[in-house]
Amino acid sequence: MNLIIFDCDGTIVDSQHLIVAAMDRAFRLHDVPILPRATTLSIVGLSLNEAVARLIPNAEARLIEAVTQAYKDAFGELRQDPSNHEPMYPGALEAIQRLANRADTVLGIATGKSRRGVAALFDRMDLHKYFVTIQTADTHPSKPHPSMIRTAIEEASASAATTVMIGDTHFDMEMARRAEVAALGVAWGYHPVTELKAKGAHSIATRYDEIPDLVDRLLSPEAQP
Repeated sequence: MNLIIFDCDGTIVDSQHLIVAAMDRAFRLHDVPILPRATTLSIVGLSLNEAVARLIPNAEARLIEAVTQAYKDAFGELRQDPSNHEPMYPGALEAIQRLANRADTVLGIATGKSRRGVAALFDRMDLHKYFVTIQTADTHPSKPHPSMIRTAIEEASASAATTVMIGDTHFDMEMARRAEVAALGVAWGYHPVTELKAKGAHSIATRYDEIPDLVDRLLSPEAQP
């Protein structure tokens, strides 16, 4: 059985505006200097507590916890406004449907989002039916630790040799490499393609309609070590 694992933010949905707005609000609340947008987006993919710790290095644990909670609260409030909803990238739904309809393939999620955040997003977009395994930051170490991928493989009764990780950050690519699965980067997300390649991306998709064919190439016998 082939397992195709997708990251969420920056890969399936474009949530950058919500992420930056929520982080800016959390920083203001706790008198932390606002960071450049690119700096905030550079930590997308990490578990939230780890992301905040990287954005305000040397901060006391108490401040990191407070900012983390403030971010969660702000994100939840901002998401209530329909104008702030995270849109799917063009072609994402079609590619997901195409892959999910294959008899020899199942789909999974590995994300730094919370389980609650994934559920809210999937409820709104009616995506639950496409994914057989969902791994979140609630129950795993932060990316690039391979725990999410290894658990997804086990739940899907797949193997590393028949698994592809799709993501937009170098954390995704490094996680895939550590789990010894194929790493497929996407060019439309939050980390530069050069960083994805530097961290081990086997291939890069520039459009969603390329993904099914790239998955086939990565899982072909010729691509296996």
